[in-house]
Amino acid sequence: MQSSAEVQARLAAAGLQRVAARLAMLARPSIRITTTLADDAQLAIGASKFGGAPDLPPETAWPQWRGVPMAFVAQIRLEDAAPADVAHLLPPAGLLTFFYDAQQQTYGDQPTDKGGWQVITTPAGAQHLRRLPVPAEMPPEARFRSSTLRFTPELTLPQQPSLEDPALQLTDGETTSYEHLLANFPNKGDQATMHHRMLGYANTVQDDMRLQCQLVSHGVTSQDDPRAAALAPGARDWLLLLQVDSDERAGMNWASVGMLYFWIPRAALAAKDFTQIWAVLQST
Repeated sequence: MQSSAEVQARLAAAGLQRVAARLAMLARPSIRITTTLADDAQLAIGASKFGGAPDLPPETAWPQWRGVPMAFVAQIRLEDAAPADVAHLLPPAGLLTFFYDAQQQTYGDQPTDKGGWQVITTPAGAQHLRRLPVPAEMPPEARFRSSTLRFTPELTLPQQPSLEDPALQLTDGETTSYEHLLANFPNKGDQATMHHRMLGYANTVQDDMRLQCQLVSHGVTSQDDPRAAALAPGARDWLLLLQVDSDERAGMNWASVGMLYFWIPRAALAAKDFTQIWAVLQST
């Protein structure tokens, strides 16, 4: 992972000398996730993976949404992710299992969307996990091929730096230079790869989602709502818990070519309270 000083040097070399130090201060560590297709039957119970079938305690049923089994998205063994969590934001151990609306009609833009996703937490050392069979009524497009996961630390930069530092005023030329750098950050050609990650800044397909999460999770759908002004400052407290990119190889296509995001308030993550997660689906 690049250091903050290295990021500042890259920003300066990209023509952003005037604001390089301030932009570098905005960098956040994330956990980049690289996937490799695998045979689910060959994976150990409780292993980190995307797709396939989940491993859950015997008393835990496959969750449903509006009468349809949810799509199993991922299970993250936190012991696997911990070495890459340089900010130490995640619990060091346990299993997080992510499910989402199999029909992909839950966008996270309405209060009634709550329940269209579920994140099940299993404590470290839980005994007798078993792999649930995929329900027969699961829609074919919600049956994802299994992939193993590799976790590596990675610094991320915001796509809209003025949201993080409102006093930062980039010139038109600086904005163009910054966008060009992002297209090749952290490595040349990175934007052509899949962007699965935990923590850090989201790779947004549309707008920044944090205000949406803050308002809609409190039952507010319009910034003209009288409650919006008081709630808005809390948008900065939302953290990206997991971002899952579309992966045609695995049959995982979010509204064709979009991304699925799971967000959590910072205080809830610190308290290991995963009931406050809000999910958003974005696509072009």
